Amino acid sequence: MTEADLEGLGVHRIAIPVPFPQAGGPVNAYLVEEAGGGLLMFDSGLGTPEAQAALEAGFQRLGRRFDEVGRIVVSHGHVDHYGAARFVQERHGGPDVPVFGHPADAPKMSEQGPRWRELAPRLAAYLARQGVPPEVVELLAKQGEGGFRYARRLPEIRPIAEGEVLRTRHLALEVMHMPGHTPGLLCLYDREKRLFLSDDHLLEKVSPNPLIELGPDGQDGFFRPLLAYLDSIRRLRALEVDLVLPGHGPPFSGHREIIDALVGFYAKRQARLLELLQAGPRTAHELARALWPRARPTDAFLTLSETVANLEVMESRGEVRRDRAAEPWRYLAA
Repeated sequence: MTEADLEGLGVHRIAIPVPFPQAGGPVNAYLVEEAGGGLLMFDSGLGTPEAQAALEAGFQRLGRRFDEVGRIVVSHGHVDHYGAARFVQERHGGPDVPVFGHPADAPKMSEQGPRWRELAPRLAAYLARQGVPPEVVELLAKQGEGGFRYARRLPEIRPIAEGEVLRTRHLALEVMHMPGHTPGLLCLYDREKRLFLSDDHLLEKVSPNPLIELGPDGQDGFFRPLLAYLDSIRRLRALEVDLVLPGHGPPFSGHREIIDALVGFYAKRQARLLELLQAGPRTAHELARALWPRARPTDAFLTLSETVANLEVMESRGEVRRDRAAEPWRYLAA
């Protein structure tokens, strides 16, 4: 199956530029033709004027209208995937178009969810415990605040759960909860057509970053993203898939080979971390700097997230342990 075959299945992709080079290319919004007319929309892209213009141009190119959208499903609570959903509602004529998402990610997207001023102090305290210097913590706080300009929150996120089937004109899309990249990430799978809408769960050329997720009160260990991701990706590997429709970049095939390479990539990273810890205890920040010596300070959240996530996997196997007796925390080879 190729992308051209998707037209016959009523699936249309709109690529929307993003300002994040780490994302793996433009973000994709998918329009799926419904049985009784109209469209199901899977992800919406960013909420910036440039992204909204690209989305509008995509609708025009396909000869479709915003008022044909009957429901929006958001894969996860990152700004490049839900940011324009409010714009689509408004172009449709009001908030009557329902937006669906997993409850675990709903607070990120909802008007009722916590604001950055509530989240920032908890994240700053956690980063400091992981050895991040105060000036970098301050930089990341400003960076995090700026990220909210890429999206507008939504008045309501209706819950959607594992196992629900979204029936469209040609497809029966099964909702699959695949936590890892975020706690509430959702994918869609047509078992008969062997079509998998993976959003950021599986990308062809980029490893999905396992981002730090703190609990409601800032607690550490609330969600261990890479442990969850490795479990979810094993579930995907077991599925029969002819074509993957990712969140970034064009569709691709060969999902098992990509998954195997990705799992091997994480194993090599963990071996390198163990090698670094043989020389003595280090903070997560020190380990991240050793893994990415040329990374910019603005990349510190991504590199620290990747480092901590791999350390959590190693902790679960008893290969490393964390010394919390004093701050900043240090990791030791077990």
